[in-house]
Amino acid sequence: MPVLIGAAMIAAAILLSTLITALGSRYVGMESPTEESAWLIDRLTGHVYRCQAPVRGRASCDAEIATGSIGAPPKR
Repeated sequence: MPVLIGAAMIAAAILLSTLITALGSRYVGMESPTEESAWLIDRLTGHVYRCQAPVRGRASCDAEIATGSIGAPPKR
């Protein structure tokens, strides 16, 4: 019985650390050719945001219609 409790504790710790890692790296930023805007991608939902900061300070982000997924490669 102690072995099963230990295994359950280890499994719970692994799952919790995976969840914390996923939430910590939820957003991915990609630069655009212009310095005024950047793309912010939500890895959990797949939403894409275009952020603009024409002046120094806080950026404003708007959801773009460019959401979706990459299709499967074509079959031969």
